[in-house]
Amino acid sequence: MRRGFVTAVPRDSGATKDGFLLRRTSQTAATQRRRGPYFDGSLRYRWVPGPTQHKKERPVSDIAEAVNQHYGRPDLGGRILEALARAGKDLDALRPADLAPLDHFHIGGHDATLALASLAGLREEMRVLDIGCGIGGPARTLAAGFGCRVTGIDLTEAYCQAAELLTARTGLSDQVEIRCADALATPFADASYDVVWTQHAQMNIQDKGRLCTEILRVLQPGGRFILHEVLSGPTPEPHFPVPWARDPAISFLVGAQELRTLIEQSGLRERVWQDVTDQSIAWVRAARATAADQGPPPLSPAVLLGPGFGEAIGNLSRNLEEGRIAVVRAVFEREG
Repeated sequence: MRRGFVTAVPRDSGATKDGFLLRRTSQTAATQRRRGPYFDGSLRYRWVPGPTQHKKERPVSDIAEAVNQHYGRPDLGGRILEALARAGKDLDALRPADLAPLDHFHIGGHDATLALASLAGLREEMRVLDIGCGIGGPARTLAAGFGCRVTGIDLTEAYCQAAELLTARTGLSDQVEIRCADALATPFADASYDVVWTQHAQMNIQDKGRLCTEILRVLQPGGRFILHEVLSGPTPEPHFPVPWARDPAISFLVGAQELRTLIEQSGLRERVWQDVTDQSIAWVRAARATAADQGPPPLSPAVLLGPGFGEAIGNLSRNLEEGRIAVVRAVFEREG
């Protein structure tokens, strides 16, 4: 074990930090005071969920395993903390804004989350289900910025662990709950939520008809389904790898008309439909130009995706430019 490595230990055996139980190895007291309990001098961190933290409900399936293999990285929470420390962030006083460059893993970033929230007409204390929540960026934004109570679910265990860690570190655990669960069979009662939210999540979900039926089930009458998604474009077949898939095995894109039909057939009614492909092209161009001019930013989704990020973003840009993918945002409603 590396010097000062942080691990989880049984609840009756030591001190806690943000509700997580920690053990530190041979780090000097002076270094601990100087650097804080998550630092070990080599900028290595580790978090392992305690016995009551990571709520695992994910079913075992070929697609679920493939999705976990694509997105999961060893010690992802530690890698994120390391990146934040290198960027000069105070790990003992993290704010959602500190995380925004890396935890809004979708085209448009944090601004796209705010734009979608504006479409949703969110109010304080609304109950929101974020399907495909990733490491929790939008969920924390909806909680901190709009006063919502958010449940985030994701298939990727590493993302759920990192999301729990970052939610605790930003002091939002009372408003945001993270569950590792299948969007096609959520563990929630009927009519549990005012809003269901998906943002760049449906690309990895094959059975979209079943997804829509499940969304209808958990929405209360008058509730809204809010989406910001990548769809197939008029030109066939995207180039791979892309951020959501290394190859077609876990990429399940559909066209705009097919998705609209599936959603309406489930019983939801369309209120807003916006094609934001042109805005998406402009955003990706600008982000790539900035990186080319100034170098890669210290905080970005590259921390999540790893060494393949550059190639995936290059193909994302090419697919948008060639009309192989499109981007939409929309609002649907369950009638009362």
